[in-house]
Amino acid sequence: MTSDLMMDPATLADVLRVAGSPGFDRWQDQIRRTGGCANPIHLTGWALTKDRTTGKTLRHYSTEHEPGGRLRIACGNRRASRCPACAWTYAGDTYHLIRAGLAGDDRYDIPSTVRECPRVFATFTAPSFGPVHNRPAHGHCRCGIQHADDDPALGTALDPVTYDYAGAVLFNNHAGELWHRFAKRLRREIAARAGLTQRELADTCRVSYGKVAEFQKRGAVHFHAIIRLDGPDGPEDPPPSWATTALLDDAIRAAAVHPYATVTAPAAGDQPARTFRWGRQLDVRPVKAFGDGTDLTEQAVASYVAKYATKAAESTGTLDRPIGNREAATLLGVPDHARRLIDACFDLDPLYPDRRLRAWAHMLGFRGHFSSKSRRYSTTLGELRQTRANYRALQERQELGLDDREPETVLVLASWQYAGHGHTPGESALAASIARDLQLNRETAREALRGELAMEGAHL
Repeated sequence: MTSDLMMDPATLADVLRVAGSPGFDRWQDQIRRTGGCANPIHLTGWALTKDRTTGKTLRHYSTEHEPGGRLRIACGNRRASRCPACAWTYAGDTYHLIRAGLAGDDRYDIPSTVRECPRVFATFTAPSFGPVHNRPAHGHCRCGIQHADDDPALGTALDPVTYDYAGAVLFNNHAGELWHRFAKRLRREIAARAGLTQRELADTCRVSYGKVAEFQKRGAVHFHAIIRLDGPDGPEDPPPSWATTALLDDAIRAAAVHPYATVTAPAAGDQPARTFRWGRQLDVRPVKAFGDGTDLTEQAVASYVAKYATKAAESTGTLDRPIGNREAATLLGVPDHARRLIDACFDLDPLYPDRRLRAWAHMLGFRGHFSSKSRRYSTTLGELRQTRANYRALQERQELGLDDREPETVLVLASWQYAGHGHTPGESALAASIARDLQLNRETAREALRGELAMEGAHL
């Protein structure tokens, strides 16, 4: 049960109402099945399971008997700021997707030999748009202060008057295109180092990647990417002998600074033409199967990428949903630096109508996918979700006593309608408590598993 120490009287009253309602146990069961979803989707309808051969009804389900006459299912939002429970599931899927491309996974036909392929973890940053408050490795910030880790001034402009807010949001807006041009150039750089033409490279080697976007505190997006060299048919095909980690590292660095790997925003109104390229801080590190404490391991990289897959621009202080007008940012208390970036999106939108800057103001202009991959890097989120759906379908068949029947002998008819979403204040507090309990149980089970593995290792 949730604590009432920090609740306002209205919320507490609603908690007591929900907890005292006749369908409370079933409501709790529904919310547990969603993982403690903060904004569940409400459905009304029915499902009928029949024997195809005899026409006999095996099961009839209707939401008429559910609390409030509704079935609640998880919202599936990836943002931790919107729904921590569903974001946890999304992060888990991303972790397995990334790790499968690093360590292999027989369930998705990715062999463990993928560990022998050259692969690196690269970080591509944005250029400077003006000096910001920071924490240099040695000494103080240029403002003369040694900032604490949680200082809200970090990442904000030293001089807001001269900071290029327009350039910052236009860079964010073009970052996806910049990545695509880099990826094309990378293949040419690899071919040149192998002494091959582009066509010959395609017949010999494939470049695979998985990447995630992250917002720095200054509001500029950058990319973290796992880049791997495979054989021509993908991870099940060994790369050629000339494909080494050193060659891949050198090709990435050359492609990142090549003139082709740039994107130009044309002059418009009072804005000059701008050519965008990656920032000077380019980090390329090899990924090791097993580390010695200093190397980047497969698990560390997968965990890092999964963590940022559930975050967006709200980590800079902006909002996690579209902004109808610029005044909303001020009314909702968006910090000054992020608000100026939002204002820049509204100011530039009439000048670059095809870039839809106003629609993406809450993302500080960024309009790309937060996580993406090349076709043969790994499995897909869709396949991972289907695996989970198949498992749940098997559980349901076992609960209904249908596991001994062939699937093709069972007919399922259903009709569902959307009936709303979300919680009342009391339901929200109770759902958050359920989510915390589930998270604690997962963490306890994880620690117990780690202990068992450590003991097994000690006996080997």
